[in-house]
Amino acid sequence: MIIVIHENKEWISPFALAFESLKLSHDFWYLPEMSLDLTEIPPNAVFWNRMSASSHTRGHRYEPELTAGILSWLKRHNRVVVNGPKALDLEISKIRQYQEMESFGISVPKTFCSLRSSDLLSAADKIGFPLITKHNRAGKGLGVKKFDSHNALENYLSGSNFESSPDGITLLQQYIEAPSNSITRMEFVNGKFLYAVEVDTRDGFELCPAEACELDSNCPTVEVNKFTICNDFELDDLARYEEFLSHNDIGIAGIEIIYDKSGKSWAYDVNTNTNYNPQAESIADVSAPNAIARYLSSVKSDS
Repeated sequence: MIIVIHENKEWISPFALAFESLKLSHDFWYLPEMSLDLTEIPPNAVFWNRMSASSHTRGHRYEPELTAGILSWLKRHNRVVVNGPKALDLEISKIRQYQEMESFGISVPKTFCSLRSSDLLSAADKIGFPLITKHNRAGKGLGVKKFDSHNALENYLSGSNFESSPDGITLLQQYIEAPSNSITRMEFVNGKFLYAVEVDTRDGFELCPAEACELDSNCPTVEVNKFTICNDFELDDLARYEEFLSHNDIGIAGIEIIYDKSGKSWAYDVNTNTNYNPQAESIADVSAPNAIARYLSSVKSDS
């Protein structure tokens, strides 16, 4: 039995189809409708945690906290969880993502974090312009805005258009200029590299790859040319990413990187509830949902 823990039904259908095609017994635990009786014994199953850092955008602000409790309950009963507590911890904090990646020698952009706008303004010149803001807890590129000057940043932070992270922590980050106007998202299944997809960023960074996307605008999931699976992708330090995932008990993830003018790669986001673009996969004749279904079916649950 495979049980998927999630909070967005619109992202589930590709995985349900993959499970059904392999005739795998499965169930979906939809967190907004869940309660937890700590006296009960969890089912004997392989659990896959798909909690999303962007859950608050769907009215599910506290589902990550509930997920943490459920994962602790499963751990106490020795249940097998793919993307367990460590994965959830990184999913909801970019600060912790960056610390973990840097500990494995993975380059991340220079970043400053604060709850206070005054501290962000003071640190801006140290980061240097242009720079970007982003939320510490978010997904889909929410809160990512580029600023070319101190005045523009100050007007944003003090104005009515300021968007706060659900945990209150705003990041300032070094802006990496990509000559190709794109980022690269590496997909991993069973902690191993599966494929990389190039994503066009000319319209912005709110780039959810799922076919169904909650964003009303700037989400190019229906445009095939926005997402292109790369042929013959290579990255010198790919093994470091796999080591990072293994150390943090992450079996399934997407990691986004960007190349600067010199060709150096910088990692800036880890997605442990990764989604996939079906049009790009169809063109490349590859299916991450099918790969995930095969992987989960191979994982042995405790008996």
